[in-house]
Amino acid sequence: MTGLSVALVLVVAAVGLLRWRRPAWYWLTFGVTLAVVRVLVRYGSVMDACGLTVPPARWRLALARAANRPVPEPRPPRILRLRPTRTGLVLRLKLRPGQDAFDVAAASDRLRHSFSMYGVTSRELRSGVVEVRMTGYDVLKRVRMPAETERRPMRVPVALREDGSVHYRDYRAIPHALTLGATESGKSVYQRNLVAGLAPMDVALVGIDCKQGVELFPLARRFSALADNPDDAAEVLDALVARMADVYRLIRDQQRITSDVPDAEIAADIWDLPEELRPTPVVVLVDEVAELALYASKEEEKRRDRIVTALVRLAQLGRAAGIYLEICGQRFGSELGKGITMLRAQLTGRTAHRVNDESSANMAFGDISPDAVLAAIQIPAEMRGLAVSGDSSGGWHRIRAPHTSLRQAVNICNRHADRTPDLPELAPFRPALLGSGSGSDVAPVPLVKASSATA
Repeated sequence: MTGLSVALVLVVAAVGLLRWRRPAWYWLTFGVTLAVVRVLVRYGSVMDACGLTVPPARWRLALARAANRPVPEPRPPRILRLRPTRTGLVLRLKLRPGQDAFDVAAASDRLRHSFSMYGVTSRELRSGVVEVRMTGYDVLKRVRMPAETERRPMRVPVALREDGSVHYRDYRAIPHALTLGATESGKSVYQRNLVAGLAPMDVALVGIDCKQGVELFPLARRFSALADNPDDAAEVLDALVARMADVYRLIRDQQRITSDVPDAEIAADIWDLPEELRPTPVVVLVDEVAELALYASKEEEKRRDRIVTALVRLAQLGRAAGIYLEICGQRFGSELGKGITMLRAQLTGRTAHRVNDESSANMAFGDISPDAVLAAIQIPAEMRGLAVSGDSSGGWHRIRAPHTSLRQAVNICNRHADRTPDLPELAPFRPALLGSGSGSDVAPVPLVKASSATA
């Protein structure tokens, strides 16, 4: 008996240590089984306590009275499926008549306590069917992306959501996005994950980094154009506007709107064109948008108006031409001058890392969701990389990108440097590499723009 007690104590200690040091391993070994049993055993009473039950039907009450049987208990939503995942449980519920998906969402915090889970979120799949996702541990404390993610053209896995699912940046669904964050909030790491995810795809990357290129120029081998000052940024944006006009002319020529062509083949954007005629899509990354909007003289004001006008045009018209904007900054409000709020209105996707004041969070989510504003200002300083991401539909999630060092991002860009397209409009701004090396991971070399490189 003594040996059995000692073994039991050792097992309990090992389980406790595993839960503390490796919560993901604990969940996969012990936690998922305990959670399934806990949910199935407590389900009826928990739903009743959370107000998620409906009274029995009248015919059931009448039948019980006629048969002299006990009154039927209130009915909770019916479980359609209970599926364990690597981070938690997914519960699919069929709501009873009179219930609403909002009732489940409002009770999510009580469900979290009752089922002893770390987090609970819900969403309506279709009328009367709700998916409840439960996480068994803090998946954002130490981000581990799944080994396999769903990949499609222009769809990049960049972070992990608090419910354990993968957060994708889908440019075809959300063409333009705004990313805000204070210094040391993790905004640069998010941007590196984005570039690393786009590097293996058939896409042209255009960077505007007015911090003398310290963030984007190390990744230059995968960029078709780079600008490190506002003057060059204005030229690059004008070239993109000219490219957009050329692409629209191509689409117009290839629309095929004659009566003998089925409607499904009529082209309205680059993705409707035949693959051999389709122009290369372009993603424009602006590292610090405020540097493009500030001015101190009349000449700089003219340049600033030119830049903002070009950005607004690309945001309004660029989607069908395959030009997508990724705007980053610490603040993005009306104090940056005219045209800024017009530009922000075109940026459907919103991501906010830790911000220094509530007004910065309002810039991202004030016109979308007050709850997202509250979540953004509550991000602690020690949780670098934690962010709130939403879109104009009002939905939002807490996300965190896996830590990617600059060296890792550079290696990925170097490995896929052969996929960098040459765009004639942007040829003067193609980064020229001074020095040479062999292999996929060559040593870092100084980078200059082609327009200023010596022959």
